[in-house]
Amino acid sequence: MLSAMAAAKVGDEQEREDPTTNELQRRMAELLGHESALFLPTATMANQAALRVLSRPGCKVVAEERTHVLIYEWGGPAIHSGLVMHGLVAEAGRPEPEQIEELDEFGPGSVLVLENTHRSSGGRVWPLEEFQATLDAARSRGAAVHLDGARLFNASVAAGLEPAAWGALADTVTICFSKGLGCPLGAILAGPAETIEQAWEGKFLLGGALRQSGIVAAGMLYALDHHVEQLADDHARAKRLAEGIGIDPATVETNFVPIPDEPGLRQRLLERDVGVGGLRPGWLRAVTHLDVGDAEIDEAIERMQEEVRVHA
Repeated sequence: MLSAMAAAKVGDEQEREDPTTNELQRRMAELLGHESALFLPTATMANQAALRVLSRPGCKVVAEERTHVLIYEWGGPAIHSGLVMHGLVAEAGRPEPEQIEELDEFGPGSVLVLENTHRSSGGRVWPLEEFQATLDAARSRGAAVHLDGARLFNASVAAGLEPAAWGALADTVTICFSKGLGCPLGAILAGPAETIEQAWEGKFLLGGALRQSGIVAAGMLYALDHHVEQLADDHARAKRLAEGIGIDPATVETNFVPIPDEPGLRQRLLERDVGVGGLRPGWLRAVTHLDVGDAEIDEAIERMQEEVRVHA
């Protein structure tokens, strides 16, 4: 990846003259089932640019209560787009059609954000029929739908479906390349050509317009060609880690292993040189990725067994 980035053909992205970025945008639009795509430095920025285009100030952005756009983007929907942020309690991070149909003051100018895979539920994958039904409920109210597909390639590999199976259904979709695909940075926002043209304004406003962005885009293209199929290995290793530490592997759908938390557990694991992160209140997560191989999983199991299995 570093070699590809060093050898990238570049130009002025702000003038749309960077050939590597243009190729990335072309390929991603096709992969996601949309007319056009836009490179941005981060998925948070991509989400916020999408909301600015799809919404009107004073309207609602609705999502499951612990969706990334509500919890981890620092009030961005309210700050950047003047939206009222409304969280829904939903099993596995999946709001149901009935919840959307019962919302007050949710219609034209509002946006429903769906997240796939859903981070805080443990990297869960949206079943396509359920995704379609919830999306249809929002459309019946006149609202737009944005898919935060930060880990959409994980969902695609796990479900055996193309990313466009979900991506083409939404008005806009975001992909993050700095997670399982292993890039240092970079994200894509895809949608109709007119929508993406308007999103350029948000990209400039948020400070995301670069010059020779092809250096980053080359790494993203490398990831598309070499890292997508490896996600299946991450998923298999996550299941093996779960089983090894006494967690039901059926709870692992992709590359997250949900671990019941207790006071001091995270620190005790860190003292054994095992890094885990927060998932949601009461739960931690271990995440597999391309820098974690079979040997690391074996070692992690050995170090975690005594601390985790007793309390699972």
